[in-house]
Amino acid sequence: MFIIKTSKIFVTLLVMALMATFSIQIAPAQARTANEQVSTVREIRIEGVQRIEASTVLSYLGVSVGDQVTIDILNQSLKNLYATGLFADVNMRQDRGVLFVIVTENPIINKIAFEGNDEVKDDELLAEISLRSRQVFTKTQAQYDVARIYEIYRRSGRFAATVDPKIIQLDQNRVNLVFEISEGGITKIKGIRFVGNEIFSDGALKEELSSQEDRWYKFLSSDDRYDPDRVEYDKELLRQFYLKEGYADFLVTSANAELAKDQKEFYLTFNISEGPRYRVGQVAIDSNLRGFDGATIRDQVNVLPGQWYNADEVKTSITQMTDALGDQQYAFVDIRPVTKQNTDADTIDITFQIAESPRVFVERIDIQGNVRTVDKVIRREMLLVEGDPFNKSKLARSEQKLRDLGFFENVAVTTAQGSAPDKVIVDIGVTEQSTGELSIGAGFSTNDGPLADLRIRERNLLGKGQDLLFSTTIAGKRTQFDASFTEPHFLDRDLSAGVDAFHSTQDLQDESSFDQNRTGGAVRIGYPLSEKWRQGWKYRFENNEIDNVNSTASRFIRDQEGSRATSAISQRLSFDDRDSTLFPTEGLYSWLDTEFAGLGGDAQYVSGKLGGNYFIPVYKRSVIFDVLTEVGAIGGWNDSDVEINERFYLGGTTLRGFERAGVGPRDTLTGDSLGGNFFYRASGEFKFPIGLPEELGVAGHAFTDIGSLWELDETGANNIFDKNSLRAAAGLGVSWRSPLGPVRVDFAQPFLDETFDKDEVFRFSFGTRF
Repeated sequence: MFIIKTSKIFVTLLVMALMATFSIQIAPAQARTANEQVSTVREIRIEGVQRIEASTVLSYLGVSVGDQVTIDILNQSLKNLYATGLFADVNMRQDRGVLFVIVTENPIINKIAFEGNDEVKDDELLAEISLRSRQVFTKTQAQYDVARIYEIYRRSGRFAATVDPKIIQLDQNRVNLVFEISEGGITKIKGIRFVGNEIFSDGALKEELSSQEDRWYKFLSSDDRYDPDRVEYDKELLRQFYLKEGYADFLVTSANAELAKDQKEFYLTFNISEGPRYRVGQVAIDSNLRGFDGATIRDQVNVLPGQWYNADEVKTSITQMTDALGDQQYAFVDIRPVTKQNTDADTIDITFQIAESPRVFVERIDIQGNVRTVDKVIRREMLLVEGDPFNKSKLARSEQKLRDLGFFENVAVTTAQGSAPDKVIVDIGVTEQSTGELSIGAGFSTNDGPLADLRIRERNLLGKGQDLLFSTTIAGKRTQFDASFTEPHFLDRDLSAGVDAFHSTQDLQDESSFDQNRTGGAVRIGYPLSEKWRQGWKYRFENNEIDNVNSTASRFIRDQEGSRATSAISQRLSFDDRDSTLFPTEGLYSWLDTEFAGLGGDAQYVSGKLGGNYFIPVYKRSVIFDVLTEVGAIGGWNDSDVEINERFYLGGTTLRGFERAGVGPRDTLTGDSLGGNFFYRASGEFKFPIGLPEELGVAGHAFTDIGSLWELDETGANNIFDKNSLRAAAGLGVSWRSPLGPVRVDFAQPFLDETFDKDEVFRFSFGTRF
């Protein structure tokens, strides 16, 4: 019995061990199939919806009644619902074949508001963000809009700005979204320094940058605000500057901007590697054009062996050679400079390779963005028209001509492939800007005393490019009204035409004991003879009245009291290759003026003036030498005398060191200036910095003026001083291009004069427009 019981116990234990082993082996298999368990959906119940239809939820769910689903399928359905952006929360559960989908809808934005923004208006902020009223609110989109607002303030230089989005709950699952903004102050550039510069000082390099350090006098400038895009532009400006100076290996290794702890100031550091300075080695022209010898355009190359290498001169040479080849009917050319650096000798060999470019023609010119300006105004500035051989140089100059119109804030000229490989489409995109001007001015001058003026101008009248101007000046000694209209392309030709009307009164009692009134009008035309030469013609008719003559005035003035009509035709031939018409630093402007009076009226005379103004950069375009010369003559015809209102006068701005009309024939009994029939004058002036930052616009001047005025038609009078002797004066001056207008002060001392001349040591002028 004992043996049997023992055997039963042993068998029982053995069976239990085998069952445990079996259960351990099958448990992992059951776990692996849990996620793959399949169930059939008998019903779908949507809970929590308010605005959204249940059918909309079902459409995104991707599961229908009768479908067999797994955990993976339900997880994908959950992701689909979240991806719609309609729900803040989604839950799912199954119970006996019923799939419950419980959602919490995202609220609808009732209103978007901004608080604390003074510098950036609500409309500007709303245009930048993506959320809108009556849209679904999501936290992700709100955070994206916060980042956009930060970017707006950083672009305006306010890196200390903070933005906090606030949600105000309303009924019916609606919210008001409020962006609470603390704008902070403008983050200025406190300091700019350079690491690695040995040739040029920090000050010299700072002058090349568009970013500037913060200074008290820059309250009207934004260049002292930190802008990452501007820093990138500064890196390119530094590269161009060093290439122009011959440092072909120059490199900006890094540009770092460090924000101060108070988040109010930035410190910029440019790490640079200058490298050696190169001279020009050999210069060659390699032409692959059939039948063309490159030596024929050698005179168009501005770079010469032995000179310091200058990348700007290389570009200029390419432009000049391209134009010269175009004149010789080579429309399809490609000129590329190939450089070879000789590091042992620090020279650069330059070979201008001329090859025939693919023959491409302009198929079409498309213009976009000109809401107001008519197409014709833009097309007439283009040096290329449909059917012309495509020329990159002409296209670039056309773009510059469009910019020079002053009608557009931005001009972008691009090209696209045409309907065939040999055709190109030119796309012109413009952004128009205001072309109307309304300005009020005030100032003071030594000649006219205190003055005020009003100026109304429209430079693009009716979008046709026409110019309409009305101006008036009221001063202590002068009142003037002017009106003019100019059509720059009369009869759709490169011919400007215009009409003028004017009326002026001038007090000349101090100089010549009379007042002068002028009323009249003119018609004029002008046209270019070439890129730098221009011809102009004008017919003028005016009534000139000499009145209010002082009883003690010279008899030569009393005899001419009254009205006198002038009918005259005049011309001006001018040459201009200055680099700027406003602030020239290099180039020549010269003119030849002639006038013939006698086509009716009372006046009968012929006059002429010849002059030139030459600007020479002496040192890095900061020291400029300006030379001006002019001569003039006038004479009557048909036995007529030249009257006092027709003669030349010299002094004041035309001959510093002397009063206006302070030089020339004078009645010794009354001291009245009588003017003269012949004159010459010349001026040499150095303009130089005086140690202040260039952007302040303050410059010093050292000048010497010489000239003379002589000859009257009246002869034999003993009481007239009239000598053609040389007068000369030298002086110093200071000018300031102030934010309110130009200011200039001159001190001059004559060192060659006559006893009857009237000297003027101090001259001051100031004017403003606002």
